[in-house]
Amino acid sequence: MARSGFSPQTIMVFDALLQAGDRWSHGYDLARHTGLKSGTLYPILIRLADRDLVTARWEDDPPVGRPRRHLYRLTADGVATARGATRSATAARAVGRPAVAG
Repeated sequence: MARSGFSPQTIMVFDALLQAGDRWSHGYDLARHTGLKSGTLYPILIRLADRDLVTARWEDDPPVGRPRRHLYRLTADGVATARGATRSATAARAVGRPAVAG
């Protein structure tokens, strides 16, 4: 059975970050793209950052009156991992199997 080793929610985050390419994404954009709530999204981003798959930084120049936001982007290892995980998830769906690992 093809398994990605990542939850469906993590696959959604990978997909959103892959689509962003080299652009930095903030959590609100990722939440909108994935439909994930902050209580799910941010722990995923933290775990991916802890594994050096995602890099995070503070926004340099936020608009006046708005606090700085964290921005996220896949690392080189993150891009390779995300591509493999999304391919595995797609292959698993194609044969009707869940792509979730324990």
